[in-house]
Amino acid sequence: MTTSTSNWIYPNPNLQASLRLFCFPYAGGGALNFRTWSNSLPPTLEVCPVELPGRGRRFTETPFNRLEPLVKAIARALVPYLDKPFAFFGHSMGGLVSFELTRLLYKQHGISPVHLFISGRRAPQYVCDAPIHALPEQEFLAELRHLNGTPEAVLQNVELMKLLIPTLRADFAILETYAYTSEPPLECPIAVFGGLQDKEVTREQLAAWQQQTSASFSLQMLPGDHFFIHSAQALLLQSLVQKLNLQQ
Repeated sequence: MTTSTSNWIYPNPNLQASLRLFCFPYAGGGALNFRTWSNSLPPTLEVCPVELPGRGRRFTETPFNRLEPLVKAIARALVPYLDKPFAFFGHSMGGLVSFELTRLLYKQHGISPVHLFISGRRAPQYVCDAPIHALPEQEFLAELRHLNGTPEAVLQNVELMKLLIPTLRADFAILETYAYTSEPPLECPIAVFGGLQDKEVTREQLAAWQQQTSASFSLQMLPGDHFFIHSAQALLLQSLVQKLNLQQ
């Protein structure tokens, strides 16, 4: 399993930037989910999407199927980029990854993001839903269709789905085998975003993130389903700018 930093991080080199924003995708997603963010964010912010194995230009690499080794590998790759203030944004699976990464970086290096942004992910102390990662293929596809994160044209493309399913199964295994451990709350602020029409994550489950920080906490609901990260992108990015006290 490679841990080359050039494979993991997609920095948009920006000498003006005073802050780096590392972005972590949802299950099955990749760095491309954040490809347009820099266009709508101020030049003082350097957007650094994180590419996990099994997708994008790392498509041929074996994906991780457990959270702990994945987070350790990301931490090793990120250290060279933590020479200036940074923030984390994670949607769905990416929210859980960024939370455990924040815990690990504080324990190992005594450093924390200036803000942790969690999007579309229930608080970690909630038990996972019934697992789907090991379902027979047709049942697994039915669950993917229900989640509404994979375009129907992709779901109906048999050859393409054969390529994508191993990574999707690995990502869901990360979520479904995760075991939460109680630790002292984080010292960085947490801002949580949810979709008003999201049938997967409730407002109560989002609000419970407040237990994970001793600093400030906010919860904002945006229009859209579980993938409001795309449909309400402009509102979401506007909120990030405000939370980070950046000038447009």
